[in-house]
Amino acid sequence: MAPDPRTLHKNASEETLVSLLQLDPSPIDASVYNKELPPLPEEESQSSNPSISASTSTLGLSGSGRGPIYYLSRIQRYSSYTFTFFAGLHVANTSIFPLVYQSVPYSEPFLLMARELYQTRLTEPLLVAIPVVAHVASGLAIRLLRRRQNLKRYYGGGTPGTWALGRKDSSSITSSSSSHSIWPTLSYVSVSGYAFVGLLASHVAMNRVLPLVVDGDSSNVGLQYVAHGFARHPLPPWVAYVLLLSVGVGHMVWGWATWLGVAPPVSWKKTTVDKQLRKRRRRAWWAINGVAAAGAVIWAAGGLGVVARAGSAEGWLGTVYDNIYAAVGH
Repeated sequence: MAPDPRTLHKNASEETLVSLLQLDPSPIDASVYNKELPPLPEEESQSSNPSISASTSTLGLSGSGRGPIYYLSRIQRYSSYTFTFFAGLHVANTSIFPLVYQSVPYSEPFLLMARELYQTRLTEPLLVAIPVVAHVASGLAIRLLRRRQNLKRYYGGGTPGTWALGRKDSSSITSSSSSHSIWPTLSYVSVSGYAFVGLLASHVAMNRVLPLVVDGDSSNVGLQYVAHGFARHPLPPWVAYVLLLSVGVGHMVWGWATWLGVAPPVSWKKTTVDKQLRKRRRRAWWAINGVAAAGAVIWAAGGLGVVARAGSAEGWLGTVYDNIYAAVGH
């Protein structure tokens, strides 16, 4: 007797459903984010036009499949290398040496020597200003390009509202397109990066721009200048430096973990089903956060534990610092 076809189809469907439930979504390789989305059908027809393909290849935006996002990703990555070099020197001068010597006057010469490396007219733009601007600008440009690609792919290049009105079955289209997010996923690295930009800008304004505006020179600004600010009004600098250290170290550690491919993907707690894979990702998550916490503690131990408690400056130097801080009501 031949088996019932309906029974076979039912069993096959159940097996397929079980296999899908057991399948764990694997993380996308980081290199995928450097590539453009697959072309739309109308774009494929346009690519057959020699004049169009020649113009895009001349600009270096296609040809080998490397669009602007690929090059912007390289700019964002390599700009972080130079800033990491500067951050390493800065941690050593503002935390490690004060922590070792337990004295601001003994640690001040190391900061002055390091300034000859990263605070000249040539090296400061190359190691600090240009990498920071390139890093932030390339990240924003990537997000805008991803948004434009999503608009073109899911809404035909227009806004979601006008795209839905131009279709016959607007109800089904709106429900299917609403699941697609226009903007790329906002990860912790992105959020902390935007917060770090604001905190870093305020730090530069207080320690570089303000002395130049008020005193006309910033050569007298060092560890004692920071200690003097803590002695005048402790609460604002404590809040500012705790946020700067925690957010900045967290962003840099998670950013390097992402570059090295050891960071778990975004929303891994919701998407990871396999127990072993979930355990590995949890360990990686805890390890990265542990490294970030250790880095913040080490930086705070010297900066907040030694420099912030050194007391105010005396004599003419204290008067100079008072005039600078008084300009902003501190």
